[in-house]
Amino acid sequence: MKALRRYLDELHPKFARGGPWERFYPLYEAADTFLYSPADVTDGPSHIRDAMDLKRMMSLVVFALGPCILMACYNTGLQANLALESQVSAGVIASPADTGWRAALLEGLGLGFSAGNVLACFVHGLLYFLPVYLMTQIAGGFWEVLFACIRRHEVNEGFLVTGMLFPLTLPPTIPLWQVALGISFGVVIGKEVFGGTGKNFLNPALTARAFLYFAYPAFMSGDKVWVAVDGYTAATPLGALATAPKEMGIQSIETGLDISWADAFLGTIPGSMGETSTLCCLLGAIVLIATGVGSWRIMLSVLVGALGSAALFNLGAEGSDNPMFQMTPLWHLVTGGLAFGLVFMATDPVSASMTESGKWAYGLLIGVMTTLIRVINPGYPEGIMLAILFGNVFAPLIDYVVIQANIKRRLARSAQA
Repeated sequence: MKALRRYLDELHPKFARGGPWERFYPLYEAADTFLYSPADVTDGPSHIRDAMDLKRMMSLVVFALGPCILMACYNTGLQANLALESQVSAGVIASPADTGWRAALLEGLGLGFSAGNVLACFVHGLLYFLPVYLMTQIAGGFWEVLFACIRRHEVNEGFLVTGMLFPLTLPPTIPLWQVALGISFGVVIGKEVFGGTGKNFLNPALTARAFLYFAYPAFMSGDKVWVAVDGYTAATPLGALATAPKEMGIQSIETGLDISWADAFLGTIPGSMGETSTLCCLLGAIVLIATGVGSWRIMLSVLVGALGSAALFNLGAEGSDNPMFQMTPLWHLVTGGLAFGLVFMATDPVSASMTESGKWAYGLLIGVMTTLIRVINPGYPEGIMLAILFGNVFAPLIDYVVIQANIKRRLARSAQA
């Protein structure tokens, strides 16, 4: 490690101001600070508020995402292996290895395609998740470095989280060129045009997903995209209930899809790669709250807003022909991306409300909007993405109202004194 440190120190003058590679200093700085702590120290008097810097905060978010990442790999492979088993038993295909290079590689490794083999499921899912993740890092990282070089500032760690969140919100079979296009839109239009990390008012990962959702709906919604096997279709719980006859109601999930509430809570159901497991999201929430990185006020208020409004809609189930009214609050919690969104997306410290009172209003707005979109408009059975972006837009206004109210109270108190 000392040899690497000496090598980096020898390279520094070439990238420093006046050096031949000055314009590419952000690349050098990014590699140096990734491997070692910055050597810069404050010369004069300093006022330290917190030991938490951006790198440590982003690293903790990635750590909190760990359970969701592991579950994304396992469940993607599990759903694929279940589909392959059903196709072989039905005589649709002769061998799973005929379905593509991933299945052929899995067979070559001798892991098989049994849904009961945890390692086989995990490796199979990893072969879907890893290319999407790498494409996100390559395309998104390119724009991050390009803007850093143009503006002559450091490559910050904000993309570390964006580059991990975005793949987890995608279906496993999404074309890689769409991954590159989506993350490019999210980084450039959702963040860099406003000045970069800390200056954007929209969550970049959700901006990227929303772009793909509306630009390429056939790849981002519908049955066929949710299981990582070509030619196999499987509905998600929200999609099944949204299109089910009223008399079927919640049975379209429990009986039609053979999915129990426990399955949905654990995450062994079709869906976006990293959003299916409420349990894993709960573990991530514990880490974020314990470390102070994620706001428990936002998480709780989103939960109260979503489940409270879901309970109100559920009361009117008998008088409505819309089957979504029959979904109970607990089913809302474990289906779709509600749990993932309220833990990792709504709590984004840059695009969320920053005042303590404003966080409650911000979270309640997102929670109510999520259920409203899910129930009232069956064309968009998943509402958390649009609800969070809606909340991002209103966050500055919410904070402004809270601050002005505080100013008025203090002025009134001063006048009385």
